Amino acid sequence: MVWQQVYDPFGNMFISTLLGAIPVVVMLVALGFLHIKAHIAAGLGLLAAFLIAVFAYGMPASMAGNAAFLGGLTGLLPIGWIVLNIIFLHQLTEQNGSFKILQDSIAGITQDRRLQLLLIAFAFGAFFEGAAGFGTPVAVTAAILIGLGFSPLAASGLSLIANTAPVAYGALGTPVITLAQVHGYDLQEVSAMIGRQLPFFSLLVPFWLIWAFAGRKAMMEIWPAILVTGASFALSQFFVSNYIGPELVDVIAAIVSMVSLVSFLRVWKPKTIWTSVSLKGHDKDGGEAKAPAPVVKHPTADVIRAWLPWAILTLFVFIWGLPEVKKFWNGIYAPKFPIAGLHNLIEKVPPVVPTPHKEAAIYTFNLLSATGTGILLAAIVGGLAMKYNPVALVKTFFRTLWLVRYSLLTIVLMLALGTLTRFSGTDTTLGLAFANTGWMYPFFGTLMGWLGVALTGSDTASNVLFGGMQKVAAEQLGLSANLMGAANSSGGVMGKMIDAQSIVVASTATRWFNHEGDILRYVFFHSVALACLVGIFVTMQAYVWPFTLMVIH
Repeated sequence: MVWQQVYDPFGNMFISTLLGAIPVVVMLVALGFLHIKAHIAAGLGLLAAFLIAVFAYGMPASMAGNAAFLGGLTGLLPIGWIVLNIIFLHQLTEQNGSFKILQDSIAGITQDRRLQLLLIAFAFGAFFEGAAGFGTPVAVTAAILIGLGFSPLAASGLSLIANTAPVAYGALGTPVITLAQVHGYDLQEVSAMIGRQLPFFSLLVPFWLIWAFAGRKAMMEIWPAILVTGASFALSQFFVSNYIGPELVDVIAAIVSMVSLVSFLRVWKPKTIWTSVSLKGHDKDGGEAKAPAPVVKHPTADVIRAWLPWAILTLFVFIWGLPEVKKFWNGIYAPKFPIAGLHNLIEKVPPVVPTPHKEAAIYTFNLLSATGTGILLAAIVGGLAMKYNPVALVKTFFRTLWLVRYSLLTIVLMLALGTLTRFSGTDTTLGLAFANTGWMYPFFGTLMGWLGVALTGSDTASNVLFGGMQKVAAEQLGLSANLMGAANSSGGVMGKMIDAQSIVVASTATRWFNHEGDILRYVFFHSVALACLVGIFVTMQAYVWPFTLMVIH
């Protein structure tokens, strides 16, 4: 029997919206304010989502259970699989001492912590976002920053803030491509539109990042380096997205940004070296400021060996992200499992979609093509290059699995929560509340994208969830459909830093377990403020700068 979603079960959107928000509020309050452990907070949110779905929205209990089960599977593969294997590689490099040499080589470029942040958190992280996405950049950059001596809160929070502007073009353009394919947007036009929104924030975010870390005065001391980093990324992002396509936007922009910054630092140095590794105003978060240590020079061969595992990781992640490679591996082994009792048994209805539409519920066990598998192989190859024997690799892997067990459980529960809210329609109720804002829709429609990523942990999932609604609402209000489709993706990137899955990835990478609430409280303001700025920018595009909506051929 097919169950139709109901978006206003009480005939009062205000009451229905309050009820729809309860699962998310329960989880965030438990995590951020009651200091409850992340896996317990996620479990409480999931329980609340189940009760609301069944008793308020009338969803059959068996369907609700199956939706949560599907989400849990998704939490393990691909998300949890990425986290596990990134930490595995990091453990290997720490155990044999190569990570210390890598740290010294970065200090050789610059000992200034602000500049290290620009290089690692923003530029290097953007490359991994472009190549792989799905939590990879935060896992990599947070692990490197904690190894460089940054405090846990700084390494976690700043990695999350830095991983914003590149997200819309992550995983070789997957969010944009999915938006176009699922909801019928013109791929090049919507890619170009996003490329006229995000470059401004790609320029702003590096400034914001250093301000959040060290304060306004310390930011202004290195403004030339920040400008070089942000401007080189933003200009590359604009030109590639508007004149080539979405697939290589982040990869090209990140490489240009890294090369530009490193080249600039050869001819420019800050007047003072910033040594603090803690966030300004958070001196008790576990970091200790240290005087600049003498730069340790290692033999070139040792430095190459220290960087080799990360170079191998970069190569494997990029190759695994290529559509042709994924297609090849999926052709060998990628069984699909329709979830019995859920697949094609839930129907989305207008105004969310133009006509009633049945929701597929298929779990694809794409183990070979999963990004995490590429990372695992990179870790094994890197481990062998570091002279580990197979027995030592296996022991380290299972030790890592035990280390991150609660993080994996948390990710499973959070993805179960997000999937259940999607199939029950409670997240759609929240989206409709934003959609009913009249002339202010460009602003609130952007926040709808932010909400979608905060709920699902993925800009791709947010585009699938709300991309169609954005199109319908824009056409009804006489706005550009491409503008609002792009706004969903651009606004969504700012929700990435507060989605529970990313926060767990950050806490796991820094091994700052049971501090997810501290991270959430820190990044929440930055997420909301930047999302509102994107909303204002989109509103100006709609009403003040219509020339930015012109199609480029």
